[in-house]
Amino acid sequence: MKQRFSYLLLLAVLAFTGCQTKTSEKKTVLAIPVYGQSLALGEEAIRITDFDTLAATTNHTVLTENLDENFGYLSETPFKQWVKKVVNDRHRAFELSVYGMAEVVSAHLKEKGYGDSLLISTFPGGQGASGIAEISKGSKAYKKFLDEIEGAYQKAQDNGWNFIVPAFCWMQGEDDIVWLKSKNYKKDLKQFQVDFNRDVKAITKQRQDIVCISYQTNCLTLSKDFNENHFNSREMGIPQGQLDLIREDSLFVGSGPTYPYSFVDDRVHIDGLSQKRLGYLTGLSVIRLLESKPNTGLLPTDFKVSGNTVLIKFNVPAPPLVLDTTAVKYAANYGFSVINSENENILQQVTLKDNVLKLQCKKSPSGAKVRYAVNGMKEKSGFKQGPRGNLRDSQGAALTATILKKSYPLHNWAYQFDKLVN
Repeated sequence: MKQRFSYLLLLAVLAFTGCQTKTSEKKTVLAIPVYGQSLALGEEAIRITDFDTLAATTNHTVLTENLDENFGYLSETPFKQWVKKVVNDRHRAFELSVYGMAEVVSAHLKEKGYGDSLLISTFPGGQGASGIAEISKGSKAYKKFLDEIEGAYQKAQDNGWNFIVPAFCWMQGEDDIVWLKSKNYKKDLKQFQVDFNRDVKAITKQRQDIVCISYQTNCLTLSKDFNENHFNSREMGIPQGQLDLIREDSLFVGSGPTYPYSFVDDRVHIDGLSQKRLGYLTGLSVIRLLESKPNTGLLPTDFKVSGNTVLIKFNVPAPPLVLDTTAVKYAANYGFSVINSENENILQQVTLKDNVLKLQCKKSPSGAKVRYAVNGMKEKSGFKQGPRGNLRDSQGAALTATILKKSYPLHNWAYQFDKLVN
């Protein structure tokens, strides 16, 4: 059963402390870092965020793991990270999704009247080209991440500030898709959240559980063995595991899939613009979490087989549903397929009416797998050629993001899925 969170009450208390006089003001740090492999570290994502502008536009409420504004000195070891900071080496200061996330959350808190009583500490952690087992508890990357959280906590204590980790952002899975390392990704990711939750709470002494805000990785075609019509698609274990946890577990919420975005060379890494766009959606997920309205996103909730037809109902955050072939290049049958045990795609037609999707098949789909966004060109990712689909909601009609003077609608796009139906 889904738990209910009490972060709204927490923020009410923090608002009271924020209204005290400056001499007695009790600030609170909300630490929301990102962790994973190369996408979490922004690899190849040319930076859009100007660090000085980030500080100024957020009223100096967004801080690093050192509770300062010296962003962009990430390295694999604390010593190298320190050296980069000393010599001002920002050669690999890429765009990170959490910059956009922090901008959105900071603006929301300002609008709610928290001023500078609430600070956001955000920073990246993890290790590129690594499977989930290689960055989990016991690894060097995991220890460094915990050490940085503990360091931030100690600095907050020294300043007389409160410190809490309400959530962390997860961006990992590409390595496990390509090399099929994890045997049960859903179990492995849940264990990571359990370990991280326990270890961080031991540092901060907080009572609140730490929520994982997970994206969904969609780079199926980077696997040399991928076959979109194969009944057993091992590559789907990773994105499906992420989706299942978002749908079933109260300590997981979603930010969104990656297929609607542009990738560097259409391959592994989303680019700087895409990091920013996904970061804004992540920011909305953080806000909803803090307001006890956790986000699940656009995902299927019910599958019904009737004759040669499958009817799919969705959780639709912002109706109506739309089949959009402009923002995402048209995929056959809008990204849907129905694969039977003979490795045959039996789907003939897709229709959408009243937020219910109808899949008309050429024979009974009972015992087949209904799929979405399980397709694409070999070694490609993203909205033009990679595994993708055309189904979204209409959240972007009301919520947009302006990046480099261009407006981008913040729609929720349907998650990639693989569902056996009977």
